[in-house]
This record gives sequence, structure tokens and C-alpha cells, in this order.
Amino acid sequence: MDSLMVTIGGVSRTLPTVRTGNLGRVPLVEFIGDSEFTNAVAQEMLRLIPEGSEVLLTVVTNALPLAHEISDRSGLPYVCVRKKRRTYMQDPLIQDVPSMTMGVSETLWLDGPHAARLKGKRVAIVQDVVASGGTAQALARFVERAGGSVSGYIAAFRQGQTTLPVQYLQELPLSL
Repeated sequence: MDSLMVTIGGVSRTLPTVRTGNLGRVPLVEFIGDSEFTNAVAQEMLRLIPEGSEVLLTVVTNALPLAHEISDRSGLPYVCVRKKRRTYMQDPLIQDVPSMTMGVSETLWLDGPHAARLKGKRVAIVQDVVASGGTAQALARFVERAGGSVSGYIAAFRQGQTTLPVQYLQELPLSL
């Protein structure tokens, strides 16, 4: 199968499928450059934000526009973890994460001043797609190391099984 149709918030998209790691072909969800879909998904995800959340945490790249729109609608600030160290980072927190979807491990970086924004806060972790939960667990470790607590995990899509209690809008097939 070369594509998969999804509809969220009245907006439909035909997702192309791509070969990744050892999973075969998987649907490719892209929010970057698709404001209409991003806005529709963000609006629907508002109901998934755990009660009492004070900050949203996400990771670049694809989930960033989604987290931004959720932040804009909910009034909750957000913090973003990066996949590369930036020269301006001050005392960054570093976390390795195996990625089952992509088949490679990554190192994530959280700038020290951004980590400070999580201290003492209840943090909702926002992702575009949760597959194994490895990235979500790495984000949770950032929250804990920064002195915050995880209020919950929310995602636009879940793909496969994870042990994490993820609230999501729609299930994607593990392989096509």
C-alpha cells in the first residue's frame, strides 16, 4: 500500500508510506508545512491534555508545530528538546534514546534555561506519533531530571503497542 487516508477534525490527508527500519512500510505523518492539518489536529488534542498540566514538552522536528498550536490554544507554555547540541546551550541535559521506528538511536538535548522552566511543574509530553514509547520515555526522564513531574502523554497518533498510558486521537497501522 502506497498511502493511507486519515481524517481528524474534519480535515483529511492521504499519508504516503515509507520504508523505515525493519518495520516495512509505515504511514508518514508530516505537520511541517501543513497548517490546516496541524490546526485541526491541535484543536482535537486539546481534550487530551491531562488536567493540572502546567507546561507542554515536545521534541523537534515534526511535533514542534503541533505543540506550538496546542500551546497557542490552551495557553500552556511549551518547551522543546533538540536533536542536536547548539553552541548557545548552557548546561544542557543530555539523554540517549533508542528509536524503534527509525531503527537508530538518537541523542536529545535540553538547554539548561529551558530545563529550569520544568522545575516544580506538571508536564504533559506532546508527540506526533508514539510507536514504542522510547522517545516519550526519554522526554519523561528530562522532566524528572529537571525537577518536574509528568502529568501524561498525548499524541496525534499511536502506532503499535507501548506500555505508556498515551492518550491519542487515532491508531495507525504498524506496517502496510
